[in-house]
Amino acid sequence: MTVNKPTLHLLCGKVAAGKSTLAERLAAQPGTIRISEDVWLKTLFADQMQTLKDYVRCSAKLRDIVRPHVISVLGTGVSVVLDFHANTRDQRRWLKTIAEAASVPHVLHFLDVSDDVCLSRLHARNAAGSHPFAVTDEQFRVVTDHFAASVADEGFTVRHYLDDGTGEGSEVSCS
Repeated sequence: MTVNKPTLHLLCGKVAAGKSTLAERLAAQPGTIRISEDVWLKTLFADQMQTLKDYVRCSAKLRDIVRPHVISVLGTGVSVVLDFHANTRDQRRWLKTIAEAASVPHVLHFLDVSDDVCLSRLHARNAAGSHPFAVTDEQFRVVTDHFAASVADEGFTVRHYLDDGTGEGSEVSCS
């Protein structure tokens, strides 16, 4: 019997780029679970999150809880899709420490989507009420100002998905 080593899947992309949708698809694979930052933040801290500063504070608390849990899950042989944004160098550094501590491979899924497409999806998502948080255009811009795509010197295995908004997004490279 061949046993596959568990993998930590990470997601990089702007607000409404499709990270959670991809996370659901990845988590549908056998032996894989998804842990969603947005769901946990909404459940634990919704009444405390009004600003980006509030998000940073609450997210830090959640990270302290999630890190040992994810390491433990990976240690059981289960792959984890960590639906936490990997949108800044610091966040990616923290996420990489999880894979290193668990001694498992990682894949950073980079969803390369334009601001216009993201905003269009954001408006539809807000109107549908299908996401734990409604994000305004101004909040989108503030968060996007902090976005930084991964670069080679970070040492990630990257899957790059290019999406022009037609719904026909494609994987353009894997390194």
